[in-house]
Amino acid sequence: MAKKKKKHKDHEEHVDESWLIPYADLLTLLLALFIVLFAMSSIDAKKFDMLSKSFNAVLTGGTGMMDYSSFVEPKSPTQEDGKKPAEPKDVQRSNSKEKDQEALKKIQEQVNQFIKNKKLEKQVNTKLTDEGLLLSIEDNIFFDSGKAVIREQDIPLAREISDLLVLNPPRNIVISGHTDNVPIRNSQFKSNWHLSVMRAVNFMGLLIENPKLDAKVFSAKGYGEYKPIASNKTEEGRRKNRRVEILILPMGQENLNEKE
Repeated sequence: MAKKKKKHKDHEEHVDESWLIPYADLLTLLLALFIVLFAMSSIDAKKFDMLSKSFNAVLTGGTGMMDYSSFVEPKSPTQEDGKKPAEPKDVQRSNSKEKDQEALKKIQEQVNQFIKNKKLEKQVNTKLTDEGLLLSIEDNIFFDSGKAVIREQDIPLAREISDLLVLNPPRNIVISGHTDNVPIRNSQFKSNWHLSVMRAVNFMGLLIENPKLDAKVFSAKGYGEYKPIASNKTEEGRRKNRRVEILILPMGQENLNEKE
């Protein structure tokens, strides 16, 4: 009798766990259903594609359901806020521009030292801009009032300036003439515009007499009174506006691309 009771007790302790399989399948399907309902509230093409893949993984026994904590594809740092990743060409172009600016700064330092040695600080100045390195020279250094021919005694100074423009590698250079707004009163020039053009051409012609300079990289422009840098209401302002400018352009920029 005792042995029969022991066998009955062992039979009671053995639990049938076959019901866990359909129960687990049911939970999985319910989870997938809740995810579908959630995704339907704010779904787009990318979310739907990811949802489809995850749902398919669940039904086929995969683990793709937990690949993402939400149904939004993770963004790389360069893709946030709609910014495009920097392309190699853009990086190279940026680095090239920075190097060119540094080269122009060195040229500016050399020119500034020349200006200091010649004690021309009040009449000549330099400025580094997005357009390039700009040298502004007041007209009274080279020209008599209303004249476009460089004075004989000032030719040596112009030749020294030409030596400053011998660059390696060569750069495109624009020579421009400017005047004040006082109407010109002589028979040689019809307007300030004509005077400014001839001053630029004559000054450029003297510069390119330097055999070390390539005339192909030079161009001349005349703006007359239309690009003042000071007020024409005062004598000092008019004196600053009567000038010749030398613009040394960044590498790779054509003469005709000078910003108006």
